[in-house]
Amino acid sequence: MADYLTGKKKLFNDPVYGFIQIPDKLHFDIIEHSYFQRLRRIKQLGLTHLVYPGALHTRFQHSIGAMHLMQLAIAVLRSKGHVISDEELQAASLAILLHDIGHGPYSHTLEKTIVTQMTHEQLSSKIMRKLNDEFNHQLAMSIEIFEGTYHRKFLCQLVSSQLDMDRMDYLKRDSFFSGVAEGTINADRLLAMLDMAEDQLVIEAKGIYSVEKFLGARRLMYWQVYLHKTVLSAEYMLMNCLRRAKQLSIEGHSLPATPALSWFLMNEPNDSAFDLDEKPLDMFAQLDDFDVFTALKLWQHYPDKVLSVLSSGIVNRQLFRVELSNEPFEEESCKAKKCLISKHFSITDAEAEYLFIEESTSNHAYHPLQSRINILYKDGQLKDISLASDQLNISVLSHPVTKYFICYPKTIINT
Repeated sequence: MADYLTGKKKLFNDPVYGFIQIPDKLHFDIIEHSYFQRLRRIKQLGLTHLVYPGALHTRFQHSIGAMHLMQLAIAVLRSKGHVISDEELQAASLAILLHDIGHGPYSHTLEKTIVTQMTHEQLSSKIMRKLNDEFNHQLAMSIEIFEGTYHRKFLCQLVSSQLDMDRMDYLKRDSFFSGVAEGTINADRLLAMLDMAEDQLVIEAKGIYSVEKFLGARRLMYWQVYLHKTVLSAEYMLMNCLRRAKQLSIEGHSLPATPALSWFLMNEPNDSAFDLDEKPLDMFAQLDDFDVFTALKLWQHYPDKVLSVLSSGIVNRQLFRVELSNEPFEEESCKAKKCLISKHFSITDAEAEYLFIEESTSNHAYHPLQSRINILYKDGQLKDISLASDQLNISVLSHPVTKYFICYPKTIINT
């Protein structure tokens, strides 16, 4: 553990928390690694900046911030008499630092279009195991914590739960950069109220109002930022654009793109492919937002009408019109719009499917079936937040809200 107590001490000047210290040489070397530096080139909020111009922060910043919160959280738990070794502190800190290392370009778009057989969590595990080999197996405990198999479950919950350091940072950071002040949370208060009971992460009873504010802020950020209707339009346009590009590539068309993006347009690696061959991981490690946006700029002028319309729409922010509903849209109405699209762009019915988006989205501000947020009372009693809160809206937030939407080119409205 000498490496933890000595070594390179570096500081980041973070706009959200101020100065953040890198705690040891292992953290420093991981951050310096090209796999982690790639996160500088991946925006935290994908295409959200097309609605909120300030939302241009990166996965790199978020990961550093989450690491900082993990350090503070464990310091609080130690101050309350809980024994957490230096090795566990280091492992938990590295686990949260690397929790997003498997994210592809533009948030979750990649895993829905190009690397469809692998989630970003699975990719994070693959990359962490590769780094573990490179760093003399010093990440073994971090991998256990990240994957939820470590025997002290509260450490796993600090990385992934309904009140983890990931959510705590992204809510605070995303509200800061988007300028949506209503999404701000009091992270300091939440951290100060952290405790542990029965190997579970809990919140002291006097912190219940901070948890209520946290859940309310999360709900607001989802519907006002993450699932904003124009953001949905942009993201689904990008998904369909990449799907079309992949179809054309498989059919033999030579699309202009970087080597990394071209490889994924032509290949569909699964879990075992990443284990048996180094190339999928090497290609993925080169892939970032710049690959995708460069391709979009080039594809604007590609002969395929579908690809050019979608690419040009994203590059020039000519986004599709969005209609929202609490109920599914009528089939006949959707069919009529697809016919208009086909006629307007002189494309086939199959091609028109790419230019008409019919989807739904849902969100739990608080999911009662996942790892719960438990409130700890002075008598030792534990109670789920949805039962402990005296606010009716907390129990309401535990129910999913689903919205249906369609998106289509604005040019067909007056056709």
